Amino acid sequence: MIEVQDVRVDPSTRRAWRGEQEVLLSRKEFDLVHALIVRAGSVVSREELMRDVWGVTFWTSSKTIDVHLGWVRRKLGDDTRHPQLITTIRGQGLRFETGLSIADTGS
Repeated sequence: MIEVQDVRVDPSTRRAWRGEQEVLLSRKEFDLVHALIVRAGSVVSREELMRDVWGVTFWTSSKTIDVHLGWVRRKLGDDTRHPQLITTIRGQGLRFETGLSIADTGS
């Protein structure tokens, strides 16, 4: 079980929860969340996501990622305009936020 903020994923059963509520994700949606949550706090490039989630090593359209990301954000209840769970780092990729602010980490 992997838990970051109030999102939990169980890779063995491919199930996900936000708080106590189970979130039903498609196979690709789960793979996208899993690819991001296992690297929480780190930026994951779109190229890495295309390789890890879609199994392609060539660059297609980022629209595939954007569409799935939109569905995931809605299902997890993450505000698409001001996301708190998965943020887009312009020109770099996506990051699953740990929920810790600089004040929390002592930095």
